[in-house]
This record gives sequence, structure tokens and C-alpha cells, in this order.
Amino acid sequence: MMLKSTDSATVISSLEINRLPWVIRCAELANSAMLNEVNLTPKPGLVDMRNSGAHKDMDLTDFYRSAEAIRVWIPYFIEYGMSSHMQASSEILCGLRPLGLACEASMFKATSGVNTHKGTIFSLGLLATAMGRLVANQRGITQQNLCHEVAAMSSGLVKRELEQNNQALTAGQRLYQQYGLTGARGEAESGFYLVQSVSLPIYQRLIAQGVDPQRALLQALLSLMAVNGDTNVASRGGPEGLAWLQKMSRQFLDLGGVMQSDYISQLKQFDRLCIERNLSPGGSADLLIVTWFLAQFPESHSKNSN
Repeated sequence: MMLKSTDSATVISSLEINRLPWVIRCAELANSAMLNEVNLTPKPGLVDMRNSGAHKDMDLTDFYRSAEAIRVWIPYFIEYGMSSHMQASSEILCGLRPLGLACEASMFKATSGVNTHKGTIFSLGLLATAMGRLVANQRGITQQNLCHEVAAMSSGLVKRELEQNNQALTAGQRLYQQYGLTGARGEAESGFYLVQSVSLPIYQRLIAQGVDPQRALLQALLSLMAVNGDTNVASRGGPEGLAWLQKMSRQFLDLGGVMQSDYISQLKQFDRLCIERNLSPGGSADLLIVTWFLAQFPESHSKNSN
């Protein structure tokens, strides 16, 4: 799929941008990415159609309401990207922050205060902003271009926000200082390295082989869980919990992953163990949303398809 850019880099109003077919389509893709992730079942430790995983404060309907609230904001991120297309990439995050906070407020309102998609707002907000900048600068909306633009906008983010040494450390700063985990900020600054190098190639390869999309997405998720320094897991179970979850994920993959005849029962057992340990790989779930979203676009200009 290849979205068509506008004929010029002219900045347009919020009313106009919300009527553009390709903007509407991108918002729908973002919504579908979130719904595909949460509906994917069974997922170890995560909310899905079977249970709420290791979470006691949220369920499936919270994620549905949250996804819809975030979908409404995607055009505004795109508009910001278009209106700031002449600015240096390094200057974008400062102006983007108020939009992100406003989107978070809508999420919390929709879920009655439950944090369902905070990491996703960060990732999809960056991707939608990158999309607006690409269109305004008459560059193709491809996986490579999107990730490259996100990396450029996020350059220096880890150093600025995680290496600070103040008294009121955020959860992200504590995990960085204790374990060296960079979380969502590090993934954005790397241009979603784990997505580009692990989950996206796996998902696309399995889809190309005719594997059921749900199975392909589960394989991509477990592949992320096996290597991701998931701050959600570390905050709940420390480095021991993270090491355990990565080991269990690798064992599942080494045995054949979703190609095993009993993969569903194995994942259900993995889910039970995660619930017992209160572990939820929410960071990997956020990256899976990015994976599915990016998979809807061509890899590069040389592989475009309409």
C-alpha cells in the first residue's frame, strides 16, 4: 500500500486535514494496529480476549475505548508534522509534547484514569508526525523513511531525559540508572531498531508464506519478548523477572514457536506463569503495534505497491 502525498507542501487547516482520505486512512490504520494487538489471543501476561493477564486495573473494553480516543488525535499529529516540515527534525519534539499530553488526557478520560496506551501514544504520535513531515516535503511514506524521520526527531532523547540525575527521578530514569534500560525513548531514538530488525521481518515473512495473520503476529510478539529490554517487565519483576521472561520466550521460539501443533496451550501456560509472577510485557506490546502499523506501508521506494 502506498499513500499519495499532496501536490504541494502548503500547510492546511485542521478542518481540511481531517477530510483528506489518506489522513482518515492513517488514523484508521493506527486504530486497527491497537485493536489487532489487544485482540491477539492468547498473549503471555497481557490483556487479550481471554483474560486481563497480569493486570488487575484494566480489561479489553478499556483498550477499545482508549484506541478510539487516540484515533481521533492522529490527524492532529499529522497536521503538526506538515506545519513544521521546514523546521529541523531536532526541533520537533518540544512542540510535539503538548499534543502528546492532550492525547494522553483523552485516553485517561476514556478509560477512567487507566493507563492503557501511554507508550503507544508516544510511538504512534511520532510516526504520525513523521508522516506529515514526509508528505509536506514530498517524500514517500515508506517504512524506511518513517523510521528514519522518527530517529531524527528523537536524536539525543535518551541523554536529555534519562541521564539526568535529580532527586525526583521518573520511573524511566530509575530503570535506566539501575539497569541501563532505555525503554520507549531508546526505541524511538534508534528508529524502532527492534521492530525493523526483529518483529517486522518475521511478521512480513510469515505473511508472505501464507501463515495466518494472528499466528504471524504472535510469533512477532514472542520474538520481541525474547530480546526486548522491556521496562514494564523490569519495573514489575526487576532484572530477574526480565531475564525469566526473555528465557521463556526464547524456549518457546526454539521449540518452533507458532509452528508447533500445541502452540496455543503453550502460550496459555506461559500466560499463567506470567500472571503468577505479575509480569506483563507491555513494552513489547507497544512495539507490536508499531510492527503492524509499519507493515501496512512499503519498505522503500524500490518495493512500492499501490
